[in-house]
Amino acid sequence: MKIEVVPIGPSELRILQYIVDLISKRFDSDAMIGTRTPIEKFKKNENRDQYSSARMMEALIDMKISKKGALLGVANADLYTHSLNFVFGQADRVNRVAVISISRLKPNFYGLQDNDDLVLKRVGKEAVHELGHVFGLDHCNQPKCVMFFSNSLQDTDMKEDEFCNKCKRALDYNLKTWRV
Repeated sequence: MKIEVVPIGPSELRILQYIVDLISKRFDSDAMIGTRTPIEKFKKNENRDQYSSARMMEALIDMKISKKGALLGVANADLYTHSLNFVFGQADRVNRVAVISISRLKPNFYGLQDNDDLVLKRVGKEAVHELGHVFGLDHCNQPKCVMFFSNSLQDTDMKEDEFCNKCKRALDYNLKTWRV
């Protein structure tokens, strides 16, 4: 199975490579960096100064090459969905696409000093979390599990970038079933 990581807007190669390396391990798959998509391809909601995650995922569905694989968009932009002020990410398990936003995972978004290691950890957790949804997992009630719902950055920072035993078993079953 292949997972393509598509940068949306300007992206740092080290972040993209970190994501590719981590999801290759967590999903036992071939992951690769795809062709960058300009952020200008998407219409910005000027009133919110944000982009719609749902609209981004619709475009990602059209970009997806393999029906068996998955596609993860990595947006260097602030995202929202109709019912929430912002999202760190969103997934569509039917079409096997997901998108994550880097912007709110960076301390400087909140006026704090940059911390590259912290950003990598946060981005990795969100990438694994959203792809977990793509491959059939729901939110988990274990606070350390990567599938725990992040309502805040504190939640993201507290959890690990790995699945708990229960989620790992479900993921392994789903991946085995879907690869056929």
